[in-house]
Amino acid sequence: MTDLHRLSIRELSEGLKQAQFSSRELTEHYLKRIAKIDAKVKSYVTVTAEQALVEADVADAAIKSGNAHALAGIPLAHKDIFCTQGIKTTAGSKMLDNFISPYDATVVAKAKAAGLVTLGKVNMDEFAMGSTSESSYFGATGNPWALDHVPGGSSGGSAAAVAADLAPIATGTDTGGSIRQPASFCGLTGLKPTYGRVSRFGMIAYASSLDQGGPMARSAEDCAYLMNVIAGHDAKDSTSVDKEVDDYVANLNGTAVKGLRIGIPKQYFNVAGLDADVKARVEESLKKLEEMGATLVEIDLNMTEAYVPTYYLIAPAEASSNLSRYDGVRYGYRCENPKDILDLYKRSRSEGFGAEVQRRILIGTYALSAGYYDAYYVKAQKVRRLIQQDFLKAFENVDVIAAPSAPTTAYKIGANLSPTEMYLGDIYTLAVNLAGLPAINAPVGFDKDSLPVGLQLIGNYWSESQLLSIVHQYQQNTDWHTKRAAIAEENA
Repeated sequence: MTDLHRLSIRELSEGLKQAQFSSRELTEHYLKRIAKIDAKVKSYVTVTAEQALVEADVADAAIKSGNAHALAGIPLAHKDIFCTQGIKTTAGSKMLDNFISPYDATVVAKAKAAGLVTLGKVNMDEFAMGSTSESSYFGATGNPWALDHVPGGSSGGSAAAVAADLAPIATGTDTGGSIRQPASFCGLTGLKPTYGRVSRFGMIAYASSLDQGGPMARSAEDCAYLMNVIAGHDAKDSTSVDKEVDDYVANLNGTAVKGLRIGIPKQYFNVAGLDADVKARVEESLKKLEEMGATLVEIDLNMTEAYVPTYYLIAPAEASSNLSRYDGVRYGYRCENPKDILDLYKRSRSEGFGAEVQRRILIGTYALSAGYYDAYYVKAQKVRRLIQQDFLKAFENVDVIAAPSAPTTAYKIGANLSPTEMYLGDIYTLAVNLAGLPAINAPVGFDKDSLPVGLQLIGNYWSESQLLSIVHQYQQNTDWHTKRAAIAEENA
């Protein structure tokens, strides 16, 4: 019973069904690991031990009755951006440090309905704005592969919790790479679904036309199990698409790698900041896919240079609008002893928001202001359409597009990257959100410092099954996804 954290989701599901262990035993196992190991990793903001054990007992009863969902009794961690009824939901910010949500996000409600057990809420960059998880009000999370390095962001807590075996699966959100980049930095599989595939109801908004929730786990198979739970139409989310949901687990072998056309954008492999080790590992993974029968096709994505400036106009503009509700009046942080209403607004916002969030609000407010709206925001939306068309043209000749997930491996905590350096680190991920496409990260090896490297595969709309299937078959022929950091090997 000491190695339950080494089992896959399928193995956990079968073990629970066959009564090899109970959900309570499994949940206690993970809670013990969190209690012993998370002081080093700092992935959890809130651990819900009492509630988890109650949920585990309910799951055990359901399993015994024979009416349980395949994932009933399996623990998971939620990114602290999903509202959880009766549990603190902070979005990594002082602004929401005292916010207890009165309702569950749809993703959380679906997980509960399937009988999954919530271990707690995990750390993240404040309001999902960042690539390192250092902007959290609750402090930096460590990368389980090297605790003095970042786990990536903004879903850094989700990635670190899974990579340290402090949760078997986790939810994340991706606005410009926030599932794929931390999955890359922590050696995990992470899927950013097509915009509209997973409900955003109850997910604290950063940039509403870009945000999308998705699964983070060790393997494509584990991600597929969670996607089967969280995907689907939700009438509470006006951007949720009413489209039939695939059985992602049943389709894991549904895409033939033999004959698959993988597009290789030459612009992506000539980016100035692309690390030599990252490039080498990604190229080795593509060679492996080629050995498995795929064809590599060189393509042009001519809008590459527009990704960063376009994203960093649109996302802050939407953030400026979405975060205007945090004003010290309705809910969230309120400054003490304000002199008047203006002082209340000013101090509540300047004291409640961190530096990166304030920077993006200011940029966004400027881009939306009279006299600049047409020059910046409207122009960025037009360029966004050109970026989307660039991808659609490429998909006329290829099935998926391959790229690194990030130009480097994990940075050191406290590296103090300038905002520009941090934003340029998102070069490979931003366009997927601007175009609303699905994309997945797969671990494909390590750099010279033994830090994980990730391959990103970008699909056409609604091709989540295809992406999961390709990565699953790659993982049947490689073992990178089975590698564990030393801290994950520790027993509680």
